[in-house]
Amino acid sequence: MPVFRLPLSGNVTQSINPWTFSFNPVGSQFGLVNIELGQSADPGVEEEVLSDVASYGRQLGRIEDALAVLIAHFDSKRKLNKQEERALAEFGSLVDKVAEIKKRHAKAAPR
Repeated sequence: MPVFRLPLSGNVTQSINPWTFSFNPVGSQFGLVNIELGQSADPGVEEEVLSDVASYGRQLGRIEDALAVLIAHFDSKRKLNKQEERALAEFGSLVDKVAEIKKRHAKAAPR
């Protein structure tokens, strides 16, 4: 199915808040729903990494991909205990579920 968009109706990533000019100098946020995700040791660095390098999802995806490679080549001389086996199995299940979601969204994406 083709994607239909009216003029100026593309994806918008800019937050538009008419109250920003009034409340920003005080450091407050005004809205119906305010979500605090916690404090960062260096918000400037975090903001630049997220905007210029990769989102949290992309960072986690890269870590997941690298860890899956390491697990695939894992050759331990000692036997894993039940807790370690369960951790690897749960990680494998997580990787499979993420891959399925990515596959589903790739099929739905417009060409």
